[in-house]
Amino acid sequence: MDELKKSQIFFLGLQHVLAMYAGAVIVPLIVGSSLGLDTEHIAYLIGADLLTSGIATLLQVWRNRVFGIGLPVVLGCTFTAVFPMIAIGKELGLGAIYGAIIVSGLIVSLIAHWFGKLVRFFPPVVTGSIVTVIGVTLVPVAMNNLAGGLGSPDFGSLTNILLGVGVLAFILILNRLFKGYIQAISVLLGLVVGTVGAALMGLVDFAPVAEASWTHIPTPFYFGLPTFHASAILTMTIVAMVSMVESTGVFLALGEICERKLTPKDLAHGYRAEGLASIIGGIFNSFPYTTFSQNVGLVELSKVRTTRVITVCGLMLVLLGLAPKFAALATIIPTSVLGGAMVAMFGMVCAAGIRMLGKANFNDSNTMLVAACSITLGLGVTVTPNLFSQFPSSVRILLESGIVVGALTAVILNILFNYEEIKNYSLGEALKERAEEGK
Repeated sequence: MDELKKSQIFFLGLQHVLAMYAGAVIVPLIVGSSLGLDTEHIAYLIGADLLTSGIATLLQVWRNRVFGIGLPVVLGCTFTAVFPMIAIGKELGLGAIYGAIIVSGLIVSLIAHWFGKLVRFFPPVVTGSIVTVIGVTLVPVAMNNLAGGLGSPDFGSLTNILLGVGVLAFILILNRLFKGYIQAISVLLGLVVGTVGAALMGLVDFAPVAEASWTHIPTPFYFGLPTFHASAILTMTIVAMVSMVESTGVFLALGEICERKLTPKDLAHGYRAEGLASIIGGIFNSFPYTTFSQNVGLVELSKVRTTRVITVCGLMLVLLGLAPKFAALATIIPTSVLGGAMVAMFGMVCAAGIRMLGKANFNDSNTMLVAACSITLGLGVTVTPNLFSQFPSSVRILLESGIVVGALTAVILNILFNYEEIKNYSLGEALKERAEEGK
């Protein structure tokens, strides 16, 4: 399928947009609603996210001397960043979120050349524990939204529960009956069907779409100048490094699909593109970016490996980001409908963490201790929010993040218990494991 017509390239690019669209818009919806932003500002977040997703994708596709891996990858906001951003925003404000994103992106760009050597510190027991904690900490967000959203007058009403569970059931049915493309966009279809159902019940307000303009140029630092806090920066840097580990697997898996042997230099270019994308995301009040694995599945399914298709996808995302009408469409989705989709999506994050843990050697008691302590402490901090209420605020923002506590515990304990293995762990072995995970 190397010789493609322009119309084929267009529709293949559109297919990639549809496959990642739900993941792209759901992050700003969750973060915006959790931080109490109004519909207008959430619509801006969605538009900025789509625009910078497109720019990030184009940066990764454009292979040059400094950045860009040149593989057919699509970038979007990582779900691992959702809970940390909400926690930072509630404690320190929006400016702190974007300051942390910009600095973490800069750190990723600077360490890209050496990150291959750091992969050995993130074996399956570490990454699996971190991703599992992230997934479980997102569950309360999903369940509260399924019930109608915390603070809503109809929280827990029969209507909200039926809508949320109905959307979840629809997504599950699609995944049971279909494979391939329909399965890839099942969450998007669930959101559409749920919103249509809610509209028939008179629960959807179309005013934001009618009032939104057709074109708009996103403004740098729209929510104000960034602020810089060490605790927030450390949190987002940990999230960024976990995303880099995940991206390593995706890069290597795509390298095999595209029959291209990747070098450490190629991987460094890929990491650097993600770092630059996060810096741009912070400037335009968007999010940190990573490779979307669902689009890798589309590449394998369609057998079309040309980056021209992904370039078209990136350009489409840029155009969507410049059209507030399309961003406003996502803001009319009822909270309970969104919650039903979140249960499926965040559940998949938990499942991904468990799958990573499945690659760890649990016959070794040391590995058991690393996973047990990191997951227990991460979840413990999350479910006991007042645990560090007597600590200074600068320390509290760091320790109150279950993800940070779980991640630091996993890395430190793994070094203490498995130092000899880490020392003898070759880069080749580490990359081979990531390739298996990427598949």
